[in-house]
Amino acid sequence: MRAVSSRVGSDVVVVGGGVIGLAAAWRTATSGRRVTVVDPRPGGGATWAAAGMLAPVGEAHYGEERLSALLVRGARAWPGFAADLEEAADMEIGYRAEGTLLVAVDPSDRAAVDELLEYRRSLGLTATTLSSADCRSAEPLLAPGVRGGADLVDDHQVDNRRLVAALLEATRREGVVMVAGRATAVDGDDVRVRGVTLEGGDQLWAESVVVAAGCWSGQLDGWPRFARPPVRPVRGLTLRLRSGRQTGTLRRPVRGLVHGRTCYLVPRADGSLVVGATVEERGFDLTVEAGSVGDLLDDARRLVPSVEAYELCETSTGLRPGTPDNAPLVGTAGVDGLVVATGHYRNGILLAPSTAEEVVRLLDGQGRTGADRTSPFAHFRPDRFGNQGAGPPDTALLTTARRRAASP
Repeated sequence: MRAVSSRVGSDVVVVGGGVIGLAAAWRTATSGRRVTVVDPRPGGGATWAAAGMLAPVGEAHYGEERLSALLVRGARAWPGFAADLEEAADMEIGYRAEGTLLVAVDPSDRAAVDELLEYRRSLGLTATTLSSADCRSAEPLLAPGVRGGADLVDDHQVDNRRLVAALLEATRREGVVMVAGRATAVDGDDVRVRGVTLEGGDQLWAESVVVAAGCWSGQLDGWPRFARPPVRPVRGLTLRLRSGRQTGTLRRPVRGLVHGRTCYLVPRADGSLVVGATVEERGFDLTVEAGSVGDLLDDARRLVPSVEAYELCETSTGLRPGTPDNAPLVGTAGVDGLVVATGHYRNGILLAPSTAEEVVRLLDGQGRTGADRTSPFAHFRPDRFGNQGAGPPDTALLTTARRRAASP
C-alpha cells in the first residue's frame, strides 16, 4: 500500500476495494492491463462484515425472475473462479458446496417456506422439502420444535475473509497498485474519463475508470449527473461466535425463518460460527446497537439452542449498496471509459466472479452502448431507471424490493 503524491498513469483505475472491486481488478490485470485500486481500506467494509453465503436459491424472490437467473449464473461461475483464485494466490478460500438447510420455526413460517419453494422450483432451482424429523436428522443441533424446511443443495458458502486475503495476494502478484486513499471525483468530461482525483488533490490518470465503491459510488463528484448510480447504504449486522468443547458445531449453513424474520448461521472450518444478518435503513451509520445484537442472538437460539453457550467473539456492521429495485448496476455509464459495477446489495460475493468477467468485457469495448442483450447483465444496466433514454424500471422488482427483508 502506498500513497500517490503525483499524477500516475494506469490503464484502469478501480474505485473501491471490496469484493467487487478486487475481483474486477484481478481479472482486469490478468488481461494484460495496468491496474490501480483506490480504497481507504481494501477488503474492509461490507465484504469484511459479510457471512460469505452463496445463495442463488435462498435469495430468489417473487417478481425477480431476471435477478434469480443472474444469481444462478453467478453461482455456476464460482467453482472455476475459486479454483483459479486459489491457484493464483496459493491459498485456500474456504469454498464449500455442501448446501444449506432452510428451516421454519412456526406454522406460518413453514407456510411461507412452502410457498417460496414452489416459486423457486418454477424457476428451475433445486429445493427438496424436508419434514421436521428430516431437518433434525440433517442437523442434530436444531431446536426440537422446528416445523420442517428444505434442503437447498445449490446454496453454498465461501469464507469471505479468506477470499479477501486471496484477492489481495492475487492482485499483488499481478502487479496491481493499491492506493490507500479515497477517490473524491471522476476526472474527465461528458465525452470520456481521464482518471480520478483523491482527497488532498492528487490525481491518477487512466484510460478507464471502474466505479465499484459500493454504497459510496454515488458520492463521487465530477461525472455527469445522469450517470450517477442511485445507490444507498443498507446496514447489516453479523456476529462471530466460537463453539466450546461441549456445544458441538453445525454440519453446514442453516438459514431460518423465525416468526417472519430471516436468520442464518454459517459454520467455518475453524469452529467459528457467523450469525446474520439484519437489514436496516440507517444511512451511513455503522453503530452496533445492543438491541440488534440481542434480537439476532434470540433468533439464532430459536434455531440452534446451543448457541447460548457459544463465545461471542465479534460484532460487525457493514453497509450494503442497495438500489431502487435492490438489483445490481453493472455496465457502461454513457461516458467513454467509465464502467459502473455496484449496487449488488446482499449478493456482492455471489456475483463477484460474473461481475468481474463483465467488467473485463466492457473494458474490451463490448457492450459500449449498453444495448448488448447477450450480456447476463443486460437487464441490470446503470441507466435502467430512466437515465440516458433508458426504459422505465422493472416495476415488479420495485414492488418486491419493499418486502424482501421479511422473507427467507
